[in-house]
Amino acid sequence: MLAKAPSLAADEVIVDLEDAVAAGDKETARVIAVDALERGPLGRTTALRVNGRSTPWWEDDLRAAAEARPDVVVLPKVESAEDVSAAADLLPVGIGLEAQIESARGLVEAERIAAAGARLEALVFGPADLAASLGVPVLTIGAGSTDYAFARVVAAARASNLQVLDGPHARLGDDLGLVLSARHALEHGYDGKWVIHPSQIEPVNRIFTPSPAELDRARRLLETTGGAARFEGELVDEASRKLAESLLRRAELLF
Repeated sequence: MLAKAPSLAADEVIVDLEDAVAAGDKETARVIAVDALERGPLGRTTALRVNGRSTPWWEDDLRAAAEARPDVVVLPKVESAEDVSAAADLLPVGIGLEAQIESARGLVEAERIAAAGARLEALVFGPADLAASLGVPVLTIGAGSTDYAFARVVAAARASNLQVLDGPHARLGDDLGLVLSARHALEHGYDGKWVIHPSQIEPVNRIFTPSPAELDRARRLLETTGGAARFEGELVDEASRKLAESLLRRAELLF
């Protein structure tokens, strides 16, 4: 998997030391991850997800990240701004941080977490652990997330000028479900979505990439005169122009 990663059309490749690794394999996985990261980039952005702060592996994982120097360290199960700053203290300047919001406590602290600074670049919605924390009766990762939680995470991120990402859709081969899940995230304002298999990359990229028709319409909308106006059968005003500018900025980030 690590050897194949650089050939994939993903914006970020995340090497996972947390939930994807059994407790007895943590030390071995850390050695493999450091070796892979030191060999060179695994994607446009290379990330390492460490174990949570409450685990016995957290500090050793962060020291390994300081050695391997990924672009980003993903912090799981973040429940306070102090979780972010404590991790930053163990990492050299130049390594960014992404905080996963995936518990009831993390959700109610989302605004303060997002405002933590300390090189924080993004919030990541963690659907499975959050569903378990909230008591949602589902057994599949990505099922059962509430619109309230989804919206609160994106609002917290935007209030602190952070990116915001959705977690994965775990039903492999469920192309329609994947597309609907990605569309749901896009319509809530998310910048992207995690995937867990190469076959999921293209559909997710397609959903989050503005189409040529959308880009053309946004540019034409910006050419309308100021104030309220009629545009292609719709009322548009200054807020509409902000929407157009946002879509064009998304395209610039992607390309």
